[in-house]
Amino acid sequence: METLLETELEESLLTDKPTVLIIDDDQDQVGVLRYHLSQQGFEVLAAHSGSDGMRLLKAEMPNIVLLDIELPDATGFELCERIADDPETFQIPVIFVSGVERNDVLKRARAAGCAYYVRKPYDPNALLVLIKQTLNENLM
Repeated sequence: METLLETELEESLLTDKPTVLIIDDDQDQVGVLRYHLSQQGFEVLAAHSGSDGMRLLKAEMPNIVLLDIELPDATGFELCERIADDPETFQIPVIFVSGVERNDVLKRARAAGCAYYVRKPYDPNALLVLIKQTLNENLM
């Protein structure tokens, strides 16, 4: 059964196009994500470094961020903490999408303020469901 918030999100997907910011240095990964998300009605922005990602985040204020952990000029943990600590961006949910498999990753990701962690390789349909769920949670 669909809730009122899910209905509102579906309606906003049809009209306002939620914006997703992808911060990942893997251009192929970004291209695949951009294609799939665009096909589902999202506006997609992309950056290939932490500094470019933060500039784009501040300029565009996306609805959600998909963030890799290993970037050429910063870690995803650092960026996530900056997003969570900034009064202008703290409400923007962050989903880590990364291939990092260290034991401490989930604990560090939570401490940094991320909403969810998805390990590469991932099912694009599952990621889409998680993005929609996170956007629904953010409406509450």
